[in-house]
Amino acid sequence: MKKLVAFTALAFSIATTGAYAESFKGFVSDSMCAAKGKSNSAECAAKCIKGGAAPVLVVGDKVYKITNPDTLVPHAGHNVVVEGTAKGDSLTVDSVKM
Repeated sequence: MKKLVAFTALAFSIATTGAYAESFKGFVSDSMCAAKGKSNSAECAAKCIKGGAAPVLVVGDKVYKITNPDTLVPHAGHNVVVEGTAKGDSLTVDSVKM
């Protein structure tokens, strides 16, 4: 009986975790350029992220801070589709597609 309860709880937690994932299509910029409204410059984004600025995802007029920034560093200055979970203006990235 305990195994059944544990299995059911595990299955439910996995199912609900995936239920909140969303798809975001946007541009990988950096926190400094996005704050100045220069979020569409690929060269600037790549240079600033390489220099230590945090990557962000710009989706239309919305700028998402990334909770796991290492996932977007290789995509600096690119248009991408991100699967992840948003909470306010923060985004946890699950996967990135170009």
